[in-house]
Amino acid sequence: MTAVLRRAGQTLLVLFGVSVLVFGVFFATPGVDPTARIAGRNASPQIMEKIRHEYGFDRPLPVQYAIMMKKLFITRDLASYADRGELVVPEILQAAPVTACLVCGAAFIWVTVSIAMGTMAAAMKGTWVDRGLMMLGLVGISIPVFWLGEVANLVTQSRYHDTWLFSWVPGLGYVPFSQSPSGWFRALVIPWVVLAVMFIGIYSRVLRTDLVTLAGEDFMRTARAKGLSPARILLWHGLRTSMVTFVSLFGMDFAQLVGGGALLTEVVFGLPGVGRLTYRALTTLDLPVIMATVMYSAVFVVLANAAVDVIYLFLDPRVRDAR
Repeated sequence: MTAVLRRAGQTLLVLFGVSVLVFGVFFATPGVDPTARIAGRNASPQIMEKIRHEYGFDRPLPVQYAIMMKKLFITRDLASYADRGELVVPEILQAAPVTACLVCGAAFIWVTVSIAMGTMAAAMKGTWVDRGLMMLGLVGISIPVFWLGEVANLVTQSRYHDTWLFSWVPGLGYVPFSQSPSGWFRALVIPWVVLAVMFIGIYSRVLRTDLVTLAGEDFMRTARAKGLSPARILLWHGLRTSMVTFVSLFGMDFAQLVGGGALLTEVVFGLPGVGRLTYRALTTLDLPVIMATVMYSAVFVVLANAAVDVIYLFLDPRVRDAR
């Protein structure tokens, strides 16, 4: 319990440091007028004056920071003047479920398939099955996500869309689950696979390496000496121990994807998620949206990292004892 509370305190400090850093990068850069950056191009003097007063840019930096954090996390009335005065936080809250659905589905695929591939390759180390699976993983790592997505669209949306094989694939875009569960699944299944391919290659290779390394550890030799079956030794002792590394990778990858790292997949498949919102803001230099999405991503990554550390305490007693 003490370790959990200590980690929670560290998380709060990190979040504070991240917020200060993001604010400094976007609004406290010397020689740059943040008012003009928020107002956007061709803003009238009246709008400029309104923004300067509303955000406290005529006041000291600590006051500006407090106002910005209040608008972002408390009142949630941070507005995008480049987007007709639309509120930024509701836009992110509307886009976040789309990104979460995309990433959760892809994560289920890459975790399931990579565990199966990595375990099979380790069990058949040195055989053609091992080499073939690891070669497939290397191919998956090497293929750019945007290229694979475009090829998938070419095949399923254009060239073979009228055939029985891909006639079920809907047009690009997102269908809410509440509107049509089957439409939601059909709209996301191909983006899930495209996003998962690279991670399947990475995770299967990492898991295979861990399992092969663990085969020479004392506790594995002891299990073999007790007469346990190879399958039980591999799955119960080896795989469970390898999950520490696996969870570490998964926590960081999942967090950065939900935080907007799935940008390319969302853009290619027309999914209105956080990544696509960030991409649109970058193309129009919409500063409030860019800052809000960066903060959203940073907060999610920090919280996910803290959650992974807490899970460590239960997965590995040595970490708990050390703390």
